[in-house]
Amino acid sequence: MKTTLDELLAFLTVVDSGSITAAARQLAQTTSGISRALSRLEDKLGTTLLSRTTRRLELTEEGRAFLAHARAIVAAVDDAEEQMALRRQHPAGRLRVNAASPFMLHVVVPLVAGFRQRFPDITLELDTDDQYIDLLEQRTDVAIRIGQLKDSTLHARFLGSSALRVVASPGYLAARGAPGQPDELAGHTLLGFNRPDSLNQWPLRDAHGNALHIVPDVAASSGETLRQLALAGEGVVCLSDFMTQADRVRGDLVQILAGHTLDVRQPINAVYYRNTSLTARIACFLDYLGAHMPGLAN
Repeated sequence: MKTTLDELLAFLTVVDSGSITAAARQLAQTTSGISRALSRLEDKLGTTLLSRTTRRLELTEEGRAFLAHARAIVAAVDDAEEQMALRRQHPAGRLRVNAASPFMLHVVVPLVAGFRQRFPDITLELDTDDQYIDLLEQRTDVAIRIGQLKDSTLHARFLGSSALRVVASPGYLAARGAPGQPDELAGHTLLGFNRPDSLNQWPLRDAHGNALHIVPDVAASSGETLRQLALAGEGVVCLSDFMTQADRVRGDLVQILAGHTLDVRQPINAVYYRNTSLTARIACFLDYLGAHMPGLAN
C-alpha cells in the first residue's frame, strides 16, 4: 500500500504546528483522524517518525530524514496544482508573507482588500517578526526586508526605497521647542532602537561633520513602538517615510531639521528561496505591492 498525500500532509502539519491537536485544528480534522494518519504512514514506512510523550512530539532520526522528502513531495504537488491554475491565468493557493510589524501594518495591511479582490483564490497568511527569520524553517514564501541584504543564499526583488526623517509631535515641539541645529538634539528626549544599534544613526551631521549617532533616552525594538511614543509626545524619533507619511499629512507628526537632513534611503526588498522563476502567487503579490506601495521611491 502506497503513502497518500493526506498522510504526508498530516505528518508535516504535526511537525510544523508541534502537536496532533494543533495539526487537527489547522487541517479541520479530528485528533484521532490525524493520529490514525500518522500511524498508517509509519506502518507503511516500517519505522517510527515521531516519538510521542505526554508533553511533546519529537522527530526520530528516521523522521528527520523523511521530513525533507515529504516536504519536497507536497511542494511538488502544490506546484503542479499552481501550474494548472496558471493555464487558466488564475493564480491560486496559499501565500505566506513575513514582514516587520511596521511594514505589515502601514503598507501591506492597507493593500490586502484590493489584492484579494484582484486575486480571490490566493489565501494570504501574514506573519510579523521584527527580526530576520529563516524562511524555510518558518515555511515562508516571501519576506519583506528593510535595509541592506546580507544573506547571499536568498533571491531578492527590489521593491523601492524609503527616506528617513527626524520627526516629533506638534505637542512635544510646543512644550520643548524645535531644535534649529543637530547639536541642539542633546537637549531633547531621543527615541531610538535597542537593536540593532545601526538604526540609531540619523540622517544628520554632528558639529564635526560626522554622521550623527544618537544614544536613545527611550529605546525599543520595534519602529511601531517608537512611532506611538512620538505620537504621544514623548520625544524626537527618526523613522522611515512608509511609517510616518500619513502622520505627517495629517499633521500628527512634523519633520524637524529638514534643512540639515541628508538624503538617506532604506532599500526594501522581497526575498525568497527560489532558484527558478517565481511562482504565480508570489509574482502577482510582488507586482501588486510594487505598484501600490505608498511613499516609496524606485
